[in-house]
Amino acid sequence: MLAATVRVTGDLDLAEECTQDAYVRALETWRRDGVPDNPGGWLTTAARNRALDSHRRAAILRSKLALLAGDTASVGSTASEIAEDDEIVDDRLRLVFTCCHPALAREAQVALTLRLVCGLTTQEIAHSFLVSESTMAARVTRAKKKIEAARIPYRVPAAHELAERLDAVLTVIHLVFTAGHTASTGPELVRVDLTERALDMAETLRTLMPDERELTGLLALMVFTKARAATRSNADGAFVPLEEQDRGRWDRAGIEQGHRLVHAAVRGGRPGRFALQAAIAGLHAEAPSIETTAWDQVVTLYDLLMRAWASPVVALNRAVAIGFRDGPSAGLDALDAVVASAADDRAASALLDGYHYLPACRADLLRRAGRREEARTAFRAALRLVDNDRERAFLERRLAALD
Repeated sequence: MLAATVRVTGDLDLAEECTQDAYVRALETWRRDGVPDNPGGWLTTAARNRALDSHRRAAILRSKLALLAGDTASVGSTASEIAEDDEIVDDRLRLVFTCCHPALAREAQVALTLRLVCGLTTQEIAHSFLVSESTMAARVTRAKKKIEAARIPYRVPAAHELAERLDAVLTVIHLVFTAGHTASTGPELVRVDLTERALDMAETLRTLMPDERELTGLLALMVFTKARAATRSNADGAFVPLEEQDRGRWDRAGIEQGHRLVHAAVRGGRPGRFALQAAIAGLHAEAPSIETTAWDQVVTLYDLLMRAWASPVVALNRAVAIGFRDGPSAGLDALDAVVASAADDRAASALLDGYHYLPACRADLLRRAGRREEARTAFRAALRLVDNDRERAFLERRLAALD
């Protein structure tokens, strides 16, 4: 609703006001007349009509003020202000590009877009950024104030402006998919609404920018992940780790599509962070088992990814891969090196402190190394940090198995 309405208003605050007004009207009208067959369409139409009424009132006011001032050149229609832009065909994607304005800091661009466009809660966004909820709330508030103070226009960027905003947009789409792939909180492991929304946006964007290799790499990564999604939980909804998944149930057509996209993304050399992640996902997808995975190639790709996108989370994943390639003791050494390196970086250290996958990975490596008491301690540390019910249940089962 917000995405469709802001295209009419060109103003975020007005679009939010119109959207809220539509909900108020629905509370009054639906109680009297019943819920319509298409509630979403009714709400969106009500919000857009409210926006158009606001534009008409503003246009009338401007025309009268211009006549009073003797400035007839200012009298006219606002049609050009609210004209449709055919370059971006999806309302939500249009607003993603709009929020990713270069005048805002990158973290603010991504956080604001996730909150306003994609409907993620502040808590979910904070989990994606590995910061506290209060920190993220302040970040979103500052971004809104920056937009208001700088009078940043909410408009569709011209074709020549799309490329400079692409990396931020890809980051948003990736975080939306990640937030859906493993929900940060709640009773369900996956939020299909978010994963499908991210895929739709990536596919739409690729029709507009088919030669952007990083976009192709991101789409490949999501396609590979979706192809394996059905086996991540059992019939009861319990989480199933990669080594225990039934690979015969993976979507082979999706995996083949992912391989085609990866080849297109890495062709020409110097692949970016999303293309490298997709290549790693492709190695997992083609392996008959966890033991036969090409772990040497996986580690090599993580080495390249660390150079393209240095991140404690990437380093953590690399340590896990080393644990499968060279054994759990080697994985633990690599994990200790990640923690030691992060200790010298305040931001990285703070990021890992609340990241439940760090103690969870340590616990699994210790379990495989036969260091049971240390594994118990690490599992308990992970349980103190995890918020998703399905992941919590899995960690509890692993802890119970040690006993």
